[in-house]
Amino acid sequence: MFRSLFCTSGKVRLLCGLYPETQPFRLKQYRLRRRLHLPSRDHTGTRQSKLQWRKTIEEASSHSKSGKRVKERLVLRSAAGKAVAALSLAGATSAGSYFYSEMEDMFNHAVIVSERSTRIAVAAAKCFDDYRIVLGKKFDSEEERQTALSECHKRCADRTYAVLEANAGIYIKMGQHLSALTYLLPPEWTTTFIPLQDQCPISSIESVRELFLKDMGVELEEIFSEFDPVPLGTASLAQVHKARLRETGEEVAVKIQHPSLAEYIPLDLKLTNLVFTAIDRFFPEYPMMWLYQELNSSIFVELDFTKEAQYAMETEAYFRDKKSRTALRIPTVKWAEPRILVMEYLTGARPYDIEFLDAHNISRNEVSICLSHIFNTMIFTPGVRVHCDPHAGNIAIRPLSPSERGPWYNRGHNFEIILYDHGLYRDVPLDLRRSYSKFWLSVIDSDEAGMRKYAKEFAGISDDQVTLFASAITGRDFHAAKNSIMTRRSNDELKKISEAVQRGLMPRLIQLLSGVPPIVLLILKTNDLTRALDECLETTLGPERTFLIMANYCARTVYEEEREILRQKSIFNPNRIIGELEAFWKYFRRQSKVKVIDIALWFAGTIHR
Repeated sequence: MFRSLFCTSGKVRLLCGLYPETQPFRLKQYRLRRRLHLPSRDHTGTRQSKLQWRKTIEEASSHSKSGKRVKERLVLRSAAGKAVAALSLAGATSAGSYFYSEMEDMFNHAVIVSERSTRIAVAAAKCFDDYRIVLGKKFDSEEERQTALSECHKRCADRTYAVLEANAGIYIKMGQHLSALTYLLPPEWTTTFIPLQDQCPISSIESVRELFLKDMGVELEEIFSEFDPVPLGTASLAQVHKARLRETGEEVAVKIQHPSLAEYIPLDLKLTNLVFTAIDRFFPEYPMMWLYQELNSSIFVELDFTKEAQYAMETEAYFRDKKSRTALRIPTVKWAEPRILVMEYLTGARPYDIEFLDAHNISRNEVSICLSHIFNTMIFTPGVRVHCDPHAGNIAIRPLSPSERGPWYNRGHNFEIILYDHGLYRDVPLDLRRSYSKFWLSVIDSDEAGMRKYAKEFAGISDDQVTLFASAITGRDFHAAKNSIMTRRSNDELKKISEAVQRGLMPRLIQLLSGVPPIVLLILKTNDLTRALDECLETTLGPERTFLIMANYCARTVYEEEREILRQKSIFNPNRIIGELEAFWKYFRRQSKVKVIDIALWFAGTIHR
């Protein structure tokens, strides 16, 4: 097309050069002849050629009653040709710009991918070499070896933290997960990663607008009359903005996924797989592939906010009539898309903000008890999913005004526990719930034979591993826990645990837990996080109250199982009647024990105040 345009313009210039005194006329005649696809005129100027040219013009004019119609058509065709040429040129220019932009984006993507990969490769190589030197070196004493190993842990944790923070995305998520594995990883690692719970990269408002337009097909202003460009909070996978719905005027929290996640997650998962595979190969005493497998299986579910909306609504529906025990509040879901979630705007203080709780006359003991009820209900109640990420950043305490607490004759708590981030839930099989309940009842009753039996049932733990497993799951020295799990840890017990870690307890523990089912690891993580929440509240209750609440839920689970078995017998069978009475008596005895200790703790708290 462009070649035709250039040739045409050249011929016009040639004609005008030969007959400059008649340029307008000859230009019109040339265009007419060319549009009628007539042969080129002979420029010799002979009479024959002039007659032929005149004849051709006359024939063209005779095609219509009026020569004006032909002229109009020719003018329109000429204009159309110019338009097509202009559009073609514009299209070619746009295509060139598009492909240039695409090539530029591909180049930028390649640079970023290279940077992310290089960070991981360099940090991994340095950490491997650091551990290789320290673990292979001979020391004069065990104390020197432990000091060198602790310093190595810290150096490697700092390097890893820098990479996780720089690469962001799922690396932040992985760091948050590692920070919660206090029962599994050295403290140098877990404490280094704690800032990742609250300090996450922020996506620009421009990228947020672009994502919203792409996913919703409309601008932010068409849905929201107000939208705060500064996020309320930022997490590893998303950030939350305060906004106001244009239609209803209601304040809402808008959770928007970081736009860059979809682009880099496939690569990041492959790199993570390579790193953990290398750890398994070079340091077989620290198997960590289970962490990658858990991340790989859960990350795509967490990235689908419609799933999070479903889990939030199911949890809210179940706990709706249980506020007297749990004080739980789940923000109401307004609507959800895979990368956008709009929920009711609710805010409060973090559970570790002791000054805020005391200033609003909120009992820390009550908060601790409610938290125990929330997560024990999830773990031990059939049909209820378990929230597997209950760290302090996902929980807020909101004070209630007198009018919000209900009538004077049925006053509830003066606070609500708001639970955020419902992307990571798990279904616990009924058999596992029951075996796990029996294991805890054995621990509370100091029944070592029962511990061995049920640890094997729900986690596949062998007899020679029970001691270590019980210490991991309770956070206590095994012999102290066996004597009485409900006492506080003494200084002697803490010293024994520290000495056990120095004697090489950590590699054995990692080896042990790498072989248990993933759902058990998530339950352990939930237990550990709730234990940490209880400790940060600095309650006066001690461990007795939380363990007794757990024992109550465990007893109910076992009671319901026994009744289910007994119901298979005839209602007139004496064994069923006796069995029902025995099962009820065991359950009633545990409940009564909880009530008695409740009263004692309340009385002790009253005297303490």
